[in-house]
Amino acid sequence: MKMGLLVFMRNLLLALCLFLVLGFLYYSAWKLHLLRWEDTKYDKLGFLLKLDSKLPPELASKYANFSEGVCKPGYASALMTSIFPKFSKPAPMFLDDSFKKWARIRDFVPPFGIKGQDNLIKAILSATKEYRLTPALDSLSCRRCIIVGNGGVLANKSLGLKIDDYDVVIRLNSAPVKGFEKDVGGKTTLRITYPEGAIQKLEQYEKDSFFVLAGFKWQDFKWLKYIVYKEKVSASDGFWKSVATRVPREPHEIRILNPYFIQEAAFSFIGLPFNNGLMGRGNIPTLGSVAITMALHNCDEVAVAGFGYDMNSPNAPLHYYESVRMSAIKESWTHNIQRETEFLRKLVKARVITDLTSGI
Repeated sequence: MKMGLLVFMRNLLLALCLFLVLGFLYYSAWKLHLLRWEDTKYDKLGFLLKLDSKLPPELASKYANFSEGVCKPGYASALMTSIFPKFSKPAPMFLDDSFKKWARIRDFVPPFGIKGQDNLIKAILSATKEYRLTPALDSLSCRRCIIVGNGGVLANKSLGLKIDDYDVVIRLNSAPVKGFEKDVGGKTTLRITYPEGAIQKLEQYEKDSFFVLAGFKWQDFKWLKYIVYKEKVSASDGFWKSVATRVPREPHEIRILNPYFIQEAAFSFIGLPFNNGLMGRGNIPTLGSVAITMALHNCDEVAVAGFGYDMNSPNAPLHYYESVRMSAIKESWTHNIQRETEFLRKLVKARVITDLTSGI
């Protein structure tokens, strides 16, 4: 009797083990199939493969009651997350006095981080003492931003008033405003640049705007320290062309762009070569893509104008402010225009950003 019970219990345990093994195998096969199905939904960077200009149902419902022209809180970041689930919104626009605590930039040298620049950045921030936008802009419950590129596609579009209607107008490098207001507007909130791209003629600066450094190399931070402290700029400091020796801004009107946006644009969004986290051939995003990345983190709605190169029209103007033609473009050592265009087209197609000039 006792022996029979032991045999029964052994068989029961064997059957139970077999059942558990089969169940595990079935679950693993189902999970693997599910993961493979999930993988086919996204490209290698993590972007949704099938992009749709229609809003996802949950967002369509959320923003259904917003009339045309009314700012929609969280709109750009919500859409970005829907096509790129890895997107995480918190990322400050500018470096502040806690910059050394930010792990995502601490271990990378410029342009992808701040490693080795602690003393220079600390000296700059101790003079500027301001790390945000204006109190009025910071207090907005919904912020609409536009990045104005330098492309010839802006010419004769009469978009000036529409551009000026945005809360934050971001301009790049030395692109002029005076004399082009009808097409590009007259308002500038931020002018993002680097030493070689900065305006050199003082009279060409707009009256009211923040001067924002995008630091692509260690010399850029040294240059900004000269500018902030009104010291003499040395032309032999490793710049590849002449640089501005003075910027008509007081220290509190100067900011340092968070280099995380350069890092994220390059490696997460565009998929440029990592190169051990160092600057190399074809792995630096253009300032336009960096500014868009910044805006996705800090603006509720994001638009662009003056973006895109039409290589099929060699006689079209390259920039809105000069007569140089599209055919003058040469292959860039630092940028990968094709990959950047692919990234920007994803954003436009999914309505993450609005392209006012339809150049992308």
